[in-house]
Amino acid sequence: MNKIHSEKYQIGWENLKTIDGKAGEKIVASLEGISPDLATYIIAFAFGDIYERPLLDHKTKEIVIVAGLTAMGNVRAQLKVHLHAALNVGWTIAEVQEVILQMSVYSGFPSAVNGMTILKEVLEERKAQGAKDPKGHSKQVEIPEGKTRMDVGIAQLEKLDAAPLDKLNEAFEDVSPDFMKYVLEYGFADILARPGLDYKTREMATISALTALGLTDQLKFHIRGAMNLGASKEEVAEIMILMGIFSGFPAAVNGTLALKEVTGE
Repeated sequence: MNKIHSEKYQIGWENLKTIDGKAGEKIVASLEGISPDLATYIIAFAFGDIYERPLLDHKTKEIVIVAGLTAMGNVRAQLKVHLHAALNVGWTIAEVQEVILQMSVYSGFPSAVNGMTILKEVLEERKAQGAKDPKGHSKQVEIPEGKTRMDVGIAQLEKLDAAPLDKLNEAFEDVSPDFMKYVLEYGFADILARPGLDYKTREMATISALTALGLTDQLKFHIRGAMNLGASKEEVAEIMILMGIFSGFPAAVNGTLALKEVTGE
C-alpha cells in the first residue's frame, strides 16, 4: 500500500469509527477471507476519499444514504450499518422512521416494510448495548378545517414549484385519471406533508433514492423541487457522488447528467 493510499486508509477508518465502527468492522472482517482488496477499497476510497468530502456533514450524508439503501431494498447488512450510523450522528428514531416511511412513495411498500424491520432489529441491538437513542416525535398530517387531502397535496406540490399541476394532470388523464389523485393524496399529503422532517431534507432523501433507482424523469422533477426549497447545485451533485459508492457509478453518472440538464434549463 503506497503512502497516499495508507493516508486515505487511515482517514477512512476514522470516518468509519465515527459513524459505526463495530458494524463496519464486521463487514470488513467478513471480506478478509475472500477479497481483502475489496475491504481496503471500501475503507480507503468509500470512507477515505468520498465520505471525507466536507460539503455535506455526516448527519446529512447518513440520512440520504439510509434513503438510498432502503430504496434499493436488497442490501440488508449495509442498511443496518447506516441505520446505526444515522442514530449515532444525531437523528432521532422518529426522523429515521420518517425517511423509511417516505420510501413507500418512491420504491414501494415492500422496501419500506423491509427498512422498518431492519430498523427494529437495529433498535433492539442498541437497547441491549445500553444505547439511549432519543425517540423524537412523529405524527400524521392534520387536515385543516374546510380542506381535503387533495388540497393539502396540491399545496405541498406547489411548494416544490417544479411543474404546473395542470401539466401533470394532462400527462396522465388519458391513461389513468385516478393516478394523480393518489399521488397527491398519498404521496404529497399523507407522506411528504408530515411534520417530522423539513421539506428540504425530504427532497434530498428523495434525490438519493431516485438516483439509486435510476428513475431519471422523476429525479429531474425532484432536483428542481429541492433547489427551489434551498438546496444548492453543489449539494445535489454531492449526493450523486455519494450514491456512486452505494448504487454504482452508472447511477451516479445518470443522476449527474440529470442535474446538468436541470441546471441548464
